[in-house]
Amino acid sequence: MRPPAKGLPFSRRVRFAWAGVRDAWRLEASFRSQCLAALAALFALAVLRPGWLWSAIVVVMIALVLAAELINTALEAALDGLHPEHARFVQVAKDCAAAAVLVLGGASVVVFACMLADLYG
Repeated sequence: MRPPAKGLPFSRRVRFAWAGVRDAWRLEASFRSQCLAALAALFALAVLRPGWLWSAIVVVMIALVLAAELINTALEAALDGLHPEHARFVQVAKDCAAAAVLVLGGASVVVFACMLADLYG
């Protein structure tokens, strides 16, 4: 168990955060899929050059989806560790966290479609 992050240097806290990203990458296929989709979206931005506003909106949506996936992963890991018997409330919490990722993913698709419509419609 590592010490609490409070009061530690910023660089150490950043290392803890990156450890979380590495854990999510290693443990969660859905996080890896979201990262690959994010790379595809960033590649599309580089090719399409939609302008700074659309680029900023897409980057924010990418960050929101990845953050939601990380929160979902953290919640699942904590609940599985605390309640391995999977009580009903644990399943509800995990399903709701997964739904949050789904909603943000859907919103990202809508944003990307709106960007394409604006550029080519």
